[in-house]
Amino acid sequence: MSQRKLHELFSPKSIAVIGASNRALRSGNVVMKNLMSAGFNGPVMPVTPKYKAVLGVLAYASIEELPQRPDLAIICVNAARLPEVVEKLGQFGCKAAVITAGGLDIKAEGKTQDIASEILLLAQRYGMRILGPNSLGIMLPNIGLNASFAHANSQPGKIAFVSQSAAVCTTVLDWANNKGIGFSSFISLGDALDIDFGELLDYLARDAKTQVIMLYIDSVKDPQRFMSAARAASRNKAILVIKSGRSRLGAQAAALHTGGQVGNDAVYDAAFKRAGMLRVKDLHELFAAVETLTYANPLQGERLAIISNGGGPAVLAVDALLERGGKLAEFSEQTLNKLSQVLPSAWSGQNPLDIVGDADPARYAQALDIVAGSGEADALLLMHAPSALAGAEETAQALINVIKQDSRARRLNILTNWMGERAAYPGRLAFSKAGIPTYRTPEGAVGAFMHMVEFRRNQKLLSETPSSTDKTMVDQAARQILQQAIAKDVWVLETHDAKPLLQAYGLNTIETWFVRNVSEALACAEEIGYPVALKIQSPDILHKSDVHGVSLNINNAHQLEIAAESMLERVKQAYPQARVEGMILQRMALTAGAQELRVAVISDPVFGPAIFLGEGGSEWDETQDAAVALPPLNMSLARYLVISALKAEKIRDRRLPNGLKMDALCKMLTRLSSLIIDCPEIARLDLNPVLAAGDNIILLDVNMRLQDSDDKLGQRLAIRPYPRELEEYCEIKNGSRVLLRPILPEDEPNHLAFDSSLSEEDRYKRYFGARGQMTHEEMALLTQIDYAREMAFIAVDEKAEDDRAILGVVRATIDPDNIEAEFAMAVRSDLQGLGLGKHLLQKLIRYYQAMGTQSLTGMTMIQNRGMAGLAKHLGFRVKFELEDGVIEMHLDLQDKVESQA
Repeated sequence: MSQRKLHELFSPKSIAVIGASNRALRSGNVVMKNLMSAGFNGPVMPVTPKYKAVLGVLAYASIEELPQRPDLAIICVNAARLPEVVEKLGQFGCKAAVITAGGLDIKAEGKTQDIASEILLLAQRYGMRILGPNSLGIMLPNIGLNASFAHANSQPGKIAFVSQSAAVCTTVLDWANNKGIGFSSFISLGDALDIDFGELLDYLARDAKTQVIMLYIDSVKDPQRFMSAARAASRNKAILVIKSGRSRLGAQAAALHTGGQVGNDAVYDAAFKRAGMLRVKDLHELFAAVETLTYANPLQGERLAIISNGGGPAVLAVDALLERGGKLAEFSEQTLNKLSQVLPSAWSGQNPLDIVGDADPARYAQALDIVAGSGEADALLLMHAPSALAGAEETAQALINVIKQDSRARRLNILTNWMGERAAYPGRLAFSKAGIPTYRTPEGAVGAFMHMVEFRRNQKLLSETPSSTDKTMVDQAARQILQQAIAKDVWVLETHDAKPLLQAYGLNTIETWFVRNVSEALACAEEIGYPVALKIQSPDILHKSDVHGVSLNINNAHQLEIAAESMLERVKQAYPQARVEGMILQRMALTAGAQELRVAVISDPVFGPAIFLGEGGSEWDETQDAAVALPPLNMSLARYLVISALKAEKIRDRRLPNGLKMDALCKMLTRLSSLIIDCPEIARLDLNPVLAAGDNIILLDVNMRLQDSDDKLGQRLAIRPYPRELEEYCEIKNGSRVLLRPILPEDEPNHLAFDSSLSEEDRYKRYFGARGQMTHEEMALLTQIDYAREMAFIAVDEKAEDDRAILGVVRATIDPDNIEAEFAMAVRSDLQGLGLGKHLLQKLIRYYQAMGTQSLTGMTMIQNRGMAGLAKHLGFRVKFELEDGVIEMHLDLQDKVESQA
């Protein structure tokens, strides 16, 4: 759903209020008051049989009596009447409605489906969009629209706020009005029966009035759409999100609130980071982050300098910074000497700069000037404790003047912390009026700075060029292990069963033998040699530690016999109903100097498979004890996961002789990601422990839980993986065999070489004018694509040198409605005329036909007659716009499919 389908909701010219009322405190009365007071200049038409007029506005007894079709209807009737009202509005041609009522999970008398399902079907039949139910309404201050029953109007601004909670809406509105902060749109999503977060993100990403997007989320219902929309929007706008339900009980309450799934909070966190959004913990942090990101420049680095007139508060700020993983700026001897020349001898001599309690505005200004000129800090926190020698307001005003006049100071991201209440308030007010972020406490100021840092890190993650790892192809014979197991009604595979599949993906397991009883264990151990490890094998026991089902360092037959018999006895007592298939025997791994980790793949009910990395243990709680990432992973994303785990101390680098090695661990994680993507039959995978011994990563114990699945296109994944099934070969006129495949993030350097190789004339035709070499950020946008939203096919000569490997590219972006895809194409200048362009464009046409897209369009310069000729040959309607100097190309894709059929 795109802008055109939400047009009536965001740009209504006329509004009907169904259930309008003259009775105070009724939603139909409050909505009418708000509509009349906000300045909406179109007709507002109350619909009610009870009154001749509502608030002095002529009322209509029924929808049928309305003098014109309303663009937007605010429905303020009880749940039982909703199906009738929605149907009448649909028949009347209304295309958008806000439903304020809740409790739609009941069935109307004589109906087989609940009210929510009934009105959704009606809305879809008539092409009507529904906001709600259980919605507070919508405010669009820039057009004077307050179609809500909120207690106050919103001011115009550049922040869009979308919330599932009406109570949070009113709280945020109160705060914003108090702060003088306005909104481009203020939307209460309610239960999101129809319009959801993903759709609104798509709209707001394209809305010129919106600069920052704020979300309050209880649950996400369409994770694929949400992730695609959020990743697209995050490239251009800051998205702040507060997610309720961080605890398990809180998550259950949040799901009950909006009828969503209970997802793992750690997985939500990973999803937000992957989409480039900034998550905050509570409303206080949300407000602070909005202020910071609204006023601040984009952060160029993470080094923070602190200037304070008191040592204690500065130390509190440093503690808060380091606890949150921040970085304190380090000053050179030259800068410290300059500071010593203007500061009293009692100053701290290092960052943080304690410029002593009697600091006056001039001393602050001198210190600020030196720090700004050093180039050794990216951000600056100015702190002030109440002082009889320098007033809060006087000092603040002096610094504001310096910042306004000094371009070097303006380059820094400046935050202020004027501590205290009555004495400090005028200073904070002065900073707010000057557009400089200000905070009451050191911790609040540092928290705001870390919001900027985390936002910058998430944005960097969106445009980081991944390094390649070996592309492991799925081994169909190995995958049959899963299908055969399911056919035999086997739903759990242990290490020895899963070994061939794991090895096909380059995942190494320790040598493992299955034995059915004690005598087989003794005979097998004699053959493989001691010491050995013994583990119970039962599909009904997920955690072997629950029954002490693992015995290590067994050195002889006597120890093995005792260990095996004791283990079987413990299982019989603890789990008398458990099926015991036998035992697993392994040669003891050489663990000296190596480190044990735990890796799990767990299917989250919202975002699908997620990869958890931690150190494990018998009390392992994946939500608390592991860092999380969503597949697909490449080497860069795997590295980010490992670094996140280390920073959060989910794993610790114990500096062992053969311990953690980043590249080896990342390769293992990317191979695991490929396995999960290719094998939808895997419901859960627990690798515990994983032995990290330098370059050797060995899976000591594997528990693989299976499920019946026919997911061929990765629909269970929140992020669509690389579509390997779209790879194919073609032959061009010079006899070369060329691979046509979707572009990968790892193609960035080769794609830059290809783009640079185009002749000046071809570049002019491609970009509608002269342009220089692409930047890394521009190339990242072209290579790190969301396969659910866009497609780029490249032609690759697999035998060529890297900088000559890419021969041509065709790409298209699609609107979120899947109505129209717009393409562009380029072929290497020395290879034109060999039919490569035709192969690329035909592949793109086939792809979008299969996707159900309605049309493919393109535009090229009037000089590019070759492109126009190719398009015409492939069935495009070609139109020469001589006045504009362009050629327009249009192909009806589904007509072409029907004619082929």
